[in-house]
Amino acid sequence: MKRSEVENKYKWELTHVLASDEEWEKLFAALKTDMPAISAYMGKLGNKDDLLSCFKERDKLGLSLEKLYGYAHMKSDEDTKNDTYKGFRDRAYGLYVGFMSAASYITPELTALPEDVLKGFIADADFSDYDYQLSEVVRQKAHILSDKEERLLAMSADFAEQFYNVFNMIDNADVKFKDVKNEKGEKVKLSHGVYSVLLQSGDRRVRADAFKSMYAFFKGHVNTIAANYTGYVKKNLFYAQARGYKSSLEFFTDNDNVPAEVYKKLVGEVGKATPSVHEYVSRRNEIIGKAEEAKTGKPYRIHMYDMYTPLVPGAEITLSYEEAYNLVLEALKPMGEEYINLLKEAYAGGWIDVAETENKRGGAYCSGLSRPHPFVLLNYQKTTHDVFTIAHEMGHALHSWYSQKTQPVAKSDYAIFVAEVASTVNEVLLLKHLIKVYENNADVKRYLLSYYMDMFRTTIFRQTMFAEFELWAHEAAERGEPLTPESLNKRYYELNKRYYGKGVIHDKDIAFEWSRIPHFYMGFYVYKYATGLTSAVCIAEDILSRGKPAVERYVGFLSSGGCASPYEILKRAGVDLMTDRPYEIAMGSFKEALRAFAAR
Repeated sequence: MKRSEVENKYKWELTHVLASDEEWEKLFAALKTDMPAISAYMGKLGNKDDLLSCFKERDKLGLSLEKLYGYAHMKSDEDTKNDTYKGFRDRAYGLYVGFMSAASYITPELTALPEDVLKGFIADADFSDYDYQLSEVVRQKAHILSDKEERLLAMSADFAEQFYNVFNMIDNADVKFKDVKNEKGEKVKLSHGVYSVLLQSGDRRVRADAFKSMYAFFKGHVNTIAANYTGYVKKNLFYAQARGYKSSLEFFTDNDNVPAEVYKKLVGEVGKATPSVHEYVSRRNEIIGKAEEAKTGKPYRIHMYDMYTPLVPGAEITLSYEEAYNLVLEALKPMGEEYINLLKEAYAGGWIDVAETENKRGGAYCSGLSRPHPFVLLNYQKTTHDVFTIAHEMGHALHSWYSQKTQPVAKSDYAIFVAEVASTVNEVLLLKHLIKVYENNADVKRYLLSYYMDMFRTTIFRQTMFAEFELWAHEAAERGEPLTPESLNKRYYELNKRYYGKGVIHDKDIAFEWSRIPHFYMGFYVYKYATGLTSAVCIAEDILSRGKPAVERYVGFLSSGGCASPYEILKRAGVDLMTDRPYEIAMGSFKEALRAFAAR
């Protein structure tokens, strides 16, 4: 379908950002002229008036850059082959890089100020918009080195980031998988995306062949990847020690202003809950095993490549976009009238680009541009997954809306640590609602329950297993123990067996899975997926059981932006990740779904 064939009501309205391409050019020219103004305050930040003016100038330029880049990238995503908007996007990004360079003196200069001067600014009401930012400077002063040492660390940054680039080249540019035959016997060129599709095939031979092809490549390159990952881990240890941290974990979590104990609490609590996922795997073994036995007449026990096969095939919910959106509205009614009215405004007010069109960017996202309102890109199809995608992306959108409307510019962006909470709360509320709607349709209800359980398996259990492996690797390096292909494989295989239990055959090749995970080059990142879903389930259960008080508390969380540490902001929603409660509630919800699924 061509974009010109889509009704306007299914398109986002980017004139809300800028009236025309001509307006974009005017803003670009104005920003280019105004940009040097941020440099005028260099060396003057110890003076209250200059510092305040600097902050306000940075806010003003930042908002204009957000508008400039947001318009360019969304216009480019409408038609990825349109060279005009590719050019707009590249020019806007170049201006952004120049701005970041021009403003790069601000944090080092603030850090160099005496602590009592910084605390004086924090206590000054004139700096109320910037008190958290300044308190972060004070908090991290202990880990800031001398000017000479900081320059050396800065000089090392370029080559220190090459470990991810090396992996990316292996994983994308150099990767060569053996072709796989699909269900029809046709040769299929394997890629990471195709692999995910083939693992959901109803043909066991297809799943097994895809699995073998994928891991044959990584087995053949494990020595190179292990050496590269070892270098990455040692790099993290170097920076942690250079800045005076006790461990790599403390270094990364402190940068997020999240207690390291949150990471360890997650690993401990999810580790204790693995018997529940063992039961789920056994249930999967029973269902898939019976289906395979019916085909071949031979007993069958599932393998690791059978973990993504649908347990209830053919139970898809097929709805038009209007029907799907209305279903989401119904599901989110517990959030209250204001929240629902905002969703209705988004539907009718040019927030959402709905249809899949020629050359449009694939997938879905909520744009980083949130003024005058958020923008959401969809490529809606009549699938259950896409109904959940509406709920997910609108969760991001309303999180951004509340934060931008409530907080000043300097505090309006929320941290990555909490970024997936609102989107997942919406998904959980939708799923709970759908289970009630389809109470009398056994197949669809069981499909929804399996969908929910797979969210837990992949987002809480699997990501925590990744987190435990990552922690082990860094702690081994800190103890001076060598990381070899053998030790990395051995530890990963042990974790896989512990997390998945005896209900599945732990194929030897799964020991190499660590070598194909790009997130292991993102420094203690994966645990945020698990804490995000844990938090979301806790919040959703509170909303459904406690009603208005829980909603008001949750809206307070949505409205907090980045006004405090993400850990403290999450506590405003009633979730303290250093206590047992969130994990007990989340795992209780998982067990409840498992019981309902088993009851049939």
